Amino acid sequence: MAATKQLPLITVLGSLNMDLVSYVPHHPLPGETLTSTRFAVSPGGKGANQAVACAKLSRSSRGGPATATARIRMLGAVGDDTYGAQLRSNLSRHGVDASGVATPADAKTGVAVIVVDEPTGQNRIVLSPEANHSLSASRFGAPSALGDPLPDLLIMQLEIPLATVLAALRLARENAVPVLLNPAPAQILPGSAYEGLAHLVVNETEAAILAGVAEADLDTEAGLEGVGRTFLGRGVRNVIVTLGGRGVFYMNADGTKGLVPAEKAKVVDTTAAGDTFVGRYALEVVSGSFDIADAVRQSNRAAAKTVERLGAQDSIPWRDEL
Repeated sequence: MAATKQLPLITVLGSLNMDLVSYVPHHPLPGETLTSTRFAVSPGGKGANQAVACAKLSRSSRGGPATATARIRMLGAVGDDTYGAQLRSNLSRHGVDASGVATPADAKTGVAVIVVDEPTGQNRIVLSPEANHSLSASRFGAPSALGDPLPDLLIMQLEIPLATVLAALRLARENAVPVLLNPAPAQILPGSAYEGLAHLVVNETEAAILAGVAEADLDTEAGLEGVGRTFLGRGVRNVIVTLGGRGVFYMNADGTKGLVPAEKAKVVDTTAAGDTFVGRYALEVVSGSFDIADAVRQSNRAAAKTVERLGAQDSIPWRDEL
């Protein structure tokens, strides 16, 4: 009997936070106190959101693990507290392997305070990293730090220490593991971070900061192409710039480029839209038939579904809901 072929493995190294979300009639002005119309506590963190997005978008809401098209593993850290237990449980409930989530002594689980403007769905976020910043660069010195077996794709963001991200990037490069980097929140990266980077996914603010241009430069397709060439020149192979209501721009080292219009959606909450995009895109990367234009279209559609719902991980659709 032939051996059963293993599903591709996606590993997400990143943050896990508990989101404390207030919904308000408008974002408060300096010195203004507002009464929220509602309040919610829900699992979040860009790392955990992206892991859950990969898991939910890889399977049917009814079929469970048998319908999965990929295996998802999470690497991160939480506190030994109620929030940490809830985050671990939520990962497992959605089919994510949480065995790589550490619980360092005396650390608290990370928290994100989120204020959502109800009329527009736009949010403002204040992050307290806590246990997320216990992930040290020294941990990523040997291939085993990325898990056994090595993943088919490593996803990272910047809500854990930059030194840790750079160490993991070096380790992945040395072991031929492709990386999808979503550098949010944006901060200037050394040139080495881009060398051989398989996928860079940024929004327009992040793109402007990292490329060293004014955000207004991205208002035209020519400006977007200029930023794309900047990243390709640094060694990135596939560049994605999400533009909110304007859609998504993509460009790769083979010369393929395009601007995909935004999907029509009734925006309720934008909290996990970018993470949903990353999750769907990552699944296309490991599918065995990756096409950047089709991957962007599929990811754009998934993100549009997310913004029509409240919350972070709860708002991410299952594959059969698209």
